[in-house]
Amino acid sequence: MRTQKVYEPKDMMIDLIRDNYNVLQALGSFGINLGFGDKTVEEVCKDNGVDCRTFLIVVNFLVNGYFRDEELEYVNVGTLLHYLQANHKYYLDFQLPFMRKELSDSLDPDGRVDKLIMDFYDAYAAEVRKHMKYEEDRLFPYINSLLEGVREEAYNIDAYAKHHGMADVKLKELKNIIIKYLPGDSLRNNMLTATLYDLYNNEEWLQLHAKVENEILVPVIKNMEMNISTGADALNVEEGGESALSPREREVVSCLAMGLSNKEIASKLNISINTVITHRKNIATKLSIHSVAGITIYAIVNNLVDINSAKQ
Repeated sequence: MRTQKVYEPKDMMIDLIRDNYNVLQALGSFGINLGFGDKTVEEVCKDNGVDCRTFLIVVNFLVNGYFRDEELEYVNVGTLLHYLQANHKYYLDFQLPFMRKELSDSLDPDGRVDKLIMDFYDAYAAEVRKHMKYEEDRLFPYINSLLEGVREEAYNIDAYAKHHGMADVKLKELKNIIIKYLPGDSLRNNMLTATLYDLYNNEEWLQLHAKVENEILVPVIKNMEMNISTGADALNVEEGGESALSPREREVVSCLAMGLSNKEIASKLNISINTVITHRKNIATKLSIHSVAGITIYAIVNNLVDINSAKQ
């Protein structure tokens, strides 16, 4: 059963799960363990080191399709990336083999049509693996580079989005073949019915997974791409530029000079990675300095960091 409700940090986690049992798998992908008692969503996320806002953005989207564009700036990309990678591991390492065994146990090993169905399933599984392997090998490393403040000019999220698709057509065909062409005795029919039920559930799961990537991940990464400068390493600091920096921007400059990554800066200053990226863009604009090396020299010259603390 699904409840049409927008969940908030102060809601009880047990209520969220009780109303939407299909969110259970998402908990594991976020790295949230069961056994949380009567704690709120906020408390459970904190205990498990999960960004609560990102968790709720994804869960509310999965539960009832609720998502607003203005929420994009609050998505913690590291948390979202961890969730998507864990989803891949769950589906590839557990769900695909589990469904194959379930289907194999439901079919006649000597039946001609049955063998063709197994071949059909294996082709479907291979297509899913190919799709997810591309994301693991190409998309996710690209996002990790963005998190470090580096934008690759030869690739962008639009290139991924243009070719993003799942193997749901094959899965639909597989279900239709089983329904139309595999009558059998009552025992076999019960096993096939249970298998079909799981196939339908996994079709829905894959569709939701793809929607999170298309409607949350893609626009978030587009924002990151726009906020990361790929300009030359200029060092022509304008006079009075340092005084134009806000106190928070000066803190970011100091952290960069000490060699901290965007993720480490976000943690140290208790802000989101997207906010760090925005500060870096503003700093680059104000100072006309686009490289970490240039920022480091600037920070030392302007006494924002001790030379011994700067990254060598």
